[in-house]
Amino acid sequence: MGEHVSIITELANRYLGHAALALLAALHVKPENPELPIPQHVVMGLVVLALVTLCALILRPKLSVEKPGAMQQIAEMLITNPMRFGIRDILDETVDHGGRAYIYVVGAISLFVLFSNLMSLFPLFTAPTGHVSVPLACASITFLYFNWQGIRHRGAWGYLKHFAGPLWWMAWLIFPVEIISTIARLLSLTVRLYANIFSSDLIYALFLSLLAQASLWGWDKHPVLGIALGIFPATIPLIFIALHLLVATVQAFIFTVLPAVYLGMATAEEH
Repeated sequence: MGEHVSIITELANRYLGHAALALLAALHVKPENPELPIPQHVVMGLVVLALVTLCALILRPKLSVEKPGAMQQIAEMLITNPMRFGIRDILDETVDHGGRAYIYVVGAISLFVLFSNLMSLFPLFTAPTGHVSVPLACASITFLYFNWQGIRHRGAWGYLKHFAGPLWWMAWLIFPVEIISTIARLLSLTVRLYANIFSSDLIYALFLSLLAQASLWGWDKHPVLGIALGIFPATIPLIFIALHLLVATVQAFIFTVLPAVYLGMATAEEH
């Protein structure tokens, strides 16, 4: 089943496709679809980056302690809130010391994932995280970042040593298991996000298609029957929109918690 191409993707390729083809040719990379050298998930990912940047630029000059606006209050809720599931709250709880120093990278990835997951709720847009390469890129950045912070905190030898565990005589067994477990985090982060967003979009499209076919069948029999069968499909999307909103938010939350946990484990003090 081919992916529906958004008009935004078509416009991006119409005006920037030649430049993209030239760049790919210089890198000796052959595009999967020469007619659309800039894939849809890349276009949507760039749109997300532009939207998040624009929101930050609009919000920054309006920041106020005395009279915070609605946009500032939403942004602050994402950072910290009474329920303790903000980005800063999660880092404070999962990283022993100095967790807030990691808020820029963890927060940037978390917001990108959240906005990306929500994109498919709007007409003409699709969720870039519904394509496996985007979750893989986010997971790769996270993987490299928490390992790099572990090396910075412990030193290269100290970081490798912590994979061996506290019992030296069990190191030969524990070390390869820990290495495999750490590498598996890359796959876990990727598959969890991709599978949930892709399946949420797919279920929504399938059910909407089936219900629309029922309405068309009823219309062929009698217009009144078609209208009656069309009332139900008109309300179903609201249920799936709510479901997708829940899935998108939960997956962004998980993509905040797990990187924070991995950072806490990589930088934990030895006792």
